[in-house]
Amino acid sequence: MRCPFCAFLEDRVVDSRLCQDGKAIRRRRECLNCQNRFTTYETLERPNIRVIKKDGSREPFDKQKILNGLMKACEKRPVSLEKIEFIASEVERYIENQNIREVSTRKIGEQIMEQLQRIDEVAFVRFASVYRQFKDVTQFMNEIMSLISDKRRED
Repeated sequence: MRCPFCAFLEDRVVDSRLCQDGKAIRRRRECLNCQNRFTTYETLERPNIRVIKKDGSREPFDKQKILNGLMKACEKRPVSLEKIEFIASEVERYIENQNIREVSTRKIGEQIMEQLQRIDEVAFVRFASVYRQFKDVTQFMNEIMSLISDKRRED
């Protein structure tokens, strides 16, 4: 690491601490030439995953888009922000663990719905209605009936 003050290439680490909920390490460094101190952050490099959209176009994976969709589905529902962020992180982790460079929006949507169904059925139906592009009330009712039959099987 080049010193930001004198551009010398050698330094020593004075202190290291976890930050960003353990997702990064903050290091205080001291230049061996000018003795000035500076801070660096070390983070895990995430794979560059591309999302294949329904029309065949591709774009970089963006966790914020998942969060936005979840926020809309969970609006006015008793679902905490922590749970919403947890779902988004679980979906992101699932995608990264697949060790693939590209993932379809269908696979992402199915993962979101699987997580949502466990947490809030109304939010699940809201998300599914937009994601699956329900054309009429019949499709909406079919999804609700499917939830009811799943619930009966569990009981």
